[in-house]
Amino acid sequence: MSDLTPGTTGNTGEHAPVQEPRALIRQGQLETDIWRRCVSNESTSLPPDDGHWLVPLDLWLGSAKELRARVHPVGVLLAPDDDPAELLEGEAKIDPKGLALIAIDFPLYTDGRGFSIAQLLRTRLGWEGELRAVGDVIVDVIHYLARCGFDSFSIKPGHDPQLALAAFQAFSVHYQRTYPKPAAVA
Repeated sequence: MSDLTPGTTGNTGEHAPVQEPRALIRQGQLETDIWRRCVSNESTSLPPDDGHWLVPLDLWLGSAKELRARVHPVGVLLAPDDDPAELLEGEAKIDPKGLALIAIDFPLYTDGRGFSIAQLLRTRLGWEGELRAVGDVIVDVIHYLARCGFDSFSIKPGHDPQLALAAFQAFSVHYQRTYPKPAAVA
């Protein structure tokens, strides 16, 4: 996370990284990415309930009940070495209550583990909500990320968001199957 610098928000601990605004492609539209990463060394310290927080998997697992009860749903941020199956509950499904999205971090664009996590979430773990690629997300991989099930993309600063949008049309023919696109989640 070389592009993030930890900051503070009130008395809740270190949760608010200072982050350069990123372009976000979500449902085929350009937006400004307003989501913040919860950077906390203490897994029991929760960010404020003011919206748009990505919390690490261990914080979600340790505080899911409290986080689900919030006014503003959070997103879970999966690191490349996280096991997405840890999100399963009940009937071997991921309960979307209080969970706005799942984000998968790409610390380097050459790290392909996030592609596998996305495929698992979409094909075996039943996640139908928003799946976001964050981190070193560059124009060159946008098309491939979408083919693995991502439907939102936080574009690395310095990359042209318009080129990223055009990258979805980079190839018109595919030899392999892709995941079935999920329906929009309310």
